[in-house]
Amino acid sequence: MPIFEYRCRECGEQFECLILRSSGPPRCPVCDSRELEKLISLHVVSSDYTRKRARQSARAHASGIRREKQHEDHKELHEHLTEDH
Repeated sequence: MPIFEYRCRECGEQFECLILRSSGPPRCPVCDSRELEKLISLHVVSSDYTRKRARQSARAHASGIRREKQHEDHKELHEHLTEDH
């Protein structure tokens, strides 16, 4: 069952679509148009190395979000304490 990528010529939405023999022509999930441009998809390569890199990237991203949240929480607490005095 192939998954194809499309871009809608009407609204510009880019999306993936699973094409089955029983399904009709794909439609844009945003505007329901059939005026679609089929895009060239890159194939996915999975190996121990790519999985390790993906995990490292996800951890780094999550760490950044945690630091940002801690900073915002600290700033909010500081603002709250200075308002009380």
